[in-house]
Amino acid sequence: MIFFEISKRNIRLNWLRSLLAVAGIVIGVIAISSMGILGSSLTLSVTDSLSTVGDSVIVIPVVGSPGQNMVTTEARITDRQLQQIIRVVAPNDAVPIYAGADRIEIGPDKTVAALYGIRPEQIPLMVDIADGIVPRSTSGALAGASLADEYDLKTGSRVRVGNETVRITGILEEQGMGFDINPDNALIVSDRWYSAAYDQDNYDQVIVKVRDINDIDAVKLAIERTLNRREDEVTIYDTRMILEMIIETFNQISLFTTAIGGISLLVAGVSIFNVQMMSVTERIKEIGIIRSIGTKRFEVMRMYLYEAFILGLLGSCIGGVLSFAGGYIVVSIMLQDASYLFYPETLFYIPYGMSIGLLVTLISGLYPAWKAANLNPIEALRFE
Repeated sequence: MIFFEISKRNIRLNWLRSLLAVAGIVIGVIAISSMGILGSSLTLSVTDSLSTVGDSVIVIPVVGSPGQNMVTTEARITDRQLQQIIRVVAPNDAVPIYAGADRIEIGPDKTVAALYGIRPEQIPLMVDIADGIVPRSTSGALAGASLADEYDLKTGSRVRVGNETVRITGILEEQGMGFDINPDNALIVSDRWYSAAYDQDNYDQVIVKVRDINDIDAVKLAIERTLNRREDEVTIYDTRMILEMIIETFNQISLFTTAIGGISLLVAGVSIFNVQMMSVTERIKEIGIIRSIGTKRFEVMRMYLYEAFILGLLGSCIGGVLSFAGGYIVVSIMLQDASYLFYPETLFYIPYGMSIGLLVTLISGLYPAWKAANLNPIEALRFE
């Protein structure tokens, strides 16, 4: 342990230089940990927002052109195709949907909103209702959370859609971005009301809610074989695939931001290397004395590695504590929700950053330690 004590003594004697080296490690650990925490939190946030739509298979027509009254397509899913889809995906639920947009009037306010026509009994498969009930008559409608909040819509409010008036029977839970429907800024009406109001019999899309996510590929294949057997009638895709692509993208962003933080650790490593080389140069004569009394090369090398280890451990521990605080602040500002910080996959980046900081420090101290251990004792004693 005498060599460990010598290492501590040297750090104390050169406290300012050692402090600057520790500060470099602290900054590096904070950078790499905080960037990792932010990237992981972003990935978790997106996953939570989109995980509810990962169980859907979406069927749409292969071609289309703008219609006259609404933002929709000429090519649609026919009733024959719908019946085929229902038959091949059973027992999963196939939800036919009319989808478009129209001008709406809410008191003196006028705007454009998305509009979905869905069979009333299937509406709970697609959305959650925060207040009110599913429309029981053809003149009822559900209002999306963002639309209701912006125009102060409540159960019982009346909204003019095109040339018709509907009564709001419920307000939807906020859903966020989706790949099947996006109801937050939309009205959901019954399929019969939509069909009558816009003189449309065929559907814009069919969404299959798969009960077991492992059956998604089988459901897609069954629809493909049935409807696209002779020629391509529909395009089929699943939201799980899109969700996985987005998560993979955010994981790559997380890796990139962590790598940026790692650059500062490399700079800190250079600082440690410089401190150790200066220490070797200043203590050449001391090394010669130690070696002349029988100290082995490995013991001299270990003495310098102890010094690097102490600096790295101090910097990594301080950096780890500050990383937690810094990560909390960054996540709170960026996501307005600090709960993602406490997930194991997010907290992992704190010990990860500390480990990288300590490893970089030890690697930076290897060459100076090797150089000190391999000094010629005679030459070292003659050094002035």
